[in-house]
Amino acid sequence: MSIAAPRDRKVLELLAPARTADIGIEAINHGADAVYIGGPSFGARSAAENSVADIERLVRHAHRYHAKIFVTLNTILHDAELEPARRLVWELHDAGADALIVQDMGLLELDLPPIQLHASTQTDIRDAGKARFLQDVGFSQIVLARELSLNQVRQIAGATDCHLEYFVHGALCVAYSGQCYISHAHTGRSANRGECSQACRLPYDLKDKDGNTIAGNRHMLSMKDNNQSANLRALAGAGVSSFKIEGRYKDLSYVKNITAHYRTLLDEIIEQPGADGAAYRRASSGRCTFLFTPQADKTFNRGYTDYFANERRHGIEAFESPKFVGEPIGRVTKIDARGHRFFDVERVAPIHNADGLTWYGPKGELTGLRVNRAEADAGGEGVDRIYPSEALPADLVPGTSLFRNHDHEFERALERKSAERRIRVDARFFATADGYALSLTDEDGVSATARIAAAAEPAQNAGRALASLREHIGKLGNTIFSIGDIVLDVADAPFLPASQLNALRREAVERLEAARLQAHVRPPRDAAVEPPVPYPQDALGYLANVLNARAHAFYARHGVKLIDAAFEANEERGDVSLMITRHCLRYSFNLCPKEVKGIRPDPMQLVNGNETLTLRFDCKRCEMHVVGALKPHVAKMRDSVVAQKVSFFPARPGKDKAPARA
Repeated sequence: MSIAAPRDRKVLELLAPARTADIGIEAINHGADAVYIGGPSFGARSAAENSVADIERLVRHAHRYHAKIFVTLNTILHDAELEPARRLVWELHDAGADALIVQDMGLLELDLPPIQLHASTQTDIRDAGKARFLQDVGFSQIVLARELSLNQVRQIAGATDCHLEYFVHGALCVAYSGQCYISHAHTGRSANRGECSQACRLPYDLKDKDGNTIAGNRHMLSMKDNNQSANLRALAGAGVSSFKIEGRYKDLSYVKNITAHYRTLLDEIIEQPGADGAAYRRASSGRCTFLFTPQADKTFNRGYTDYFANERRHGIEAFESPKFVGEPIGRVTKIDARGHRFFDVERVAPIHNADGLTWYGPKGELTGLRVNRAEADAGGEGVDRIYPSEALPADLVPGTSLFRNHDHEFERALERKSAERRIRVDARFFATADGYALSLTDEDGVSATARIAAAAEPAQNAGRALASLREHIGKLGNTIFSIGDIVLDVADAPFLPASQLNALRREAVERLEAARLQAHVRPPRDAAVEPPVPYPQDALGYLANVLNARAHAFYARHGVKLIDAAFEANEERGDVSLMITRHCLRYSFNLCPKEVKGIRPDPMQLVNGNETLTLRFDCKRCEMHVVGALKPHVAKMRDSVVAQKVSFFPARPGKDKAPARA
């Protein structure tokens, strides 16, 4: 039997997303301990792919700070894709990637390099049994379901030794990750293969079993954005050691701002132990200085929720709009009714030229405009006169509440250099047999020494010479280092030209950078427990997302007797659960049988145009199932990447089409 060594959960890792290598570099510069990024394929974000060469460039920058790069290879794979995926994993390993984030268990049956494996959120980790199984088959870090409460996290932490990763910020998929098939059912674009069409952000009518409309034209499946800023210490106490920011589609300003925001919060936890006395440590090197003030509210969000971290509560929904409404900025006090050129705003903060303002129209729709010119205090203290860049909208009337969803001055600050990350080094200057040497030792204990041959020529002015030595040794402004203590270990103050001192310092810095890269140790791959541990269930439905023969072999090797094909195999032709979610529309509209006596959990309907989806409620588990069927045209489609049919799964005679669980 092989058992992984327990992880040190007191080392806190801030994990940031990157759409591109350049964004990943800035995530590192703004305090990320690790970055996750997609490779050239199989990365679950079809529009966020990067070459291996770009990932290697990002790896080299990250490793200077002993930060890590995780590459996502977390789609489910067809048989014909397994060999290309295997070759890609080897290329990523050779490029220096620290870990691979995967969903498809078929990959574990391949000849992979010794790269650490992390279980994607797409593996749907909701309980201790599943978490322990994934640890025992070789995963070193597991990404917990977003829906888990602090109590559930504690239970999983108590049953496992691996690192626990938890989403702390960003967009929320309404479904359990890996358990949403609406996109594939309706369009042939699979969320499990990185091509989600985001049906959850569409407007729907909600109807009861008799067809009566409960609410109309609202974004019934759209969640607010995740924000765990207030729960970070509690999450760390519960066993979370990797704090993950969502957003591999997000732009540079989002990554800079949100990474800096959470870096600041985690540093406070690390530097100021709480009531529990826990002593936490950073997962990488260096300290950040921000040239702006991080403000999470300034960056795209749909309003914030901490979701189910503190159990089920109202207010997680973004029914009004899936767009960025923005921060409250004020209310309209006056309209230029004659010229239609301007309006006055009683505001809580100054409005800038080129800002974006939004408001809700009379029918509840979100609309907005761009500011062409803002005149401060035009109508008195705290009132700005706004000249829009387009015609004044008719629905903008006095009393309208305004929001700002684009702060032009804030965005401009993020377009420039906005952070510095420096590693402290202590310096020792000393005499050698034939000259002098400079030794630099960084905060991790990595050292490097440079030497010059020079005659021991005492300076005429010892004080000035020692000051000059300190000045030139401490000039680290264009490097990743900041100077700490300087020890001048010489008997007499020597005279050395500035050119020699500068050359000595540059060589010492180059040697130290090289030594840091050499000292970076990639995390090891954990061996699976032998003999193979049994999977917690002996039968798996389509929700297990098994699309290839190797994944089938994996589960069979771990004791599963009956294995259905993934939904993407197009074998599920009747009504099935296309989405399973903890979000419950009965609860949202105060129709929960657990809270209101006499109410039955009868099915409901979601209607969008000609599309109707049935809602079924599993009150025992507090889950809502969105039920529908594969569209006929999708059933006939051949996969856009690999034209093949999964055929190794026997059909189950008389298979029950009721909502199933993996």
